Amino acid sequence: MKDKDQMTSTPDIDLGLQHTLKSEIGCSGTGLHTGETVSILLKPAPTNTGVVFCRTDEIGNGAEIPALVENVVEATLCTTLGNKDGVTVATVEHLLAALAGCAIDNVYVEVSGSELPIMDGSAAPFVFLIECAGVVTQDAPRRFIEVLKRVDVEIDGREVSLSPGSGFSVGFSIEFDSDAIGKQDMNVRLVNGTFKGEISRARTFGFAEEVDQLRRMGLALGGSLDNAVVVSGDEILNDEGLRYKDEFVRHKILDCVGDLYLAGAQISGHFQGYRSGHAMNHEIVRALFADPSAWRYAELPEAVLEPEPLAATA
Repeated sequence: MKDKDQMTSTPDIDLGLQHTLKSEIGCSGTGLHTGETVSILLKPAPTNTGVVFCRTDEIGNGAEIPALVENVVEATLCTTLGNKDGVTVATVEHLLAALAGCAIDNVYVEVSGSELPIMDGSAAPFVFLIECAGVVTQDAPRRFIEVLKRVDVEIDGREVSLSPGSGFSVGFSIEFDSDAIGKQDMNVRLVNGTFKGEISRARTFGFAEEVDQLRRMGLALGGSLDNAVVVSGDEILNDEGLRYKDEFVRHKILDCVGDLYLAGAQISGHFQGYRSGHAMNHEIVRALFADPSAWRYAELPEAVLEPEPLAATA
């Protein structure tokens, strides 16, 4: 059964059932890496659909890309999904984090280009869209991925693990030479609105000295102080400064929540990361699925990710 406090904190949300959006809603913005203007439309979807991206600028059934880890085709600076027809969609992690944080199980995401808009560099604008659309409770049980034993991945001094735990929690450590970042650690149990209140507003970040190189690689073409925290040496270039003193590690947790939702269901367990990025986040999901004794599908685990306090309509 679910934790009693979780059940009473959002009385309009039944965490044991699936959810979709009450109505369609969309937005437009700039792609962080392509620099192109792109529009998205979030649409309600039937039970057991999951999250499915649909490229509206592509023709035919080949335009659909389910948000699953087996469809990850690139993880350089963002998560890019693709299908067997070679259709791709990039920078999906912030929207996926918002969908996970708001307990949206089923949704179609129509995209007019090859990359989602970066908005302000965080997941907060997407949480706002979901709040405006509203949430519908569906007549089907939610399925969770319960971690039964610890799995680890270590590559070049970067470490990630998934282990059994009550509900969904994330621990993360980062370490940079810049004094503006330094070493930051955070451990958060994602219940009772903590994703929206403590994680969703954390923005993506980058270093001014890397901008020219990235743009020569065709990346960060749409990046600016309006959609990223930019660090130059030991200074923050954004006039408004940081939203949290440890905004950098909070954004890493945000990315992690989005990447882990590519498991196809909410994970019930604890993620621990040290200097992890998108590629490592994907690898730990693959490692979990590679060991059938390490996980199982379950309904109503002991505790689950608490959604944001949105009004649901039966």
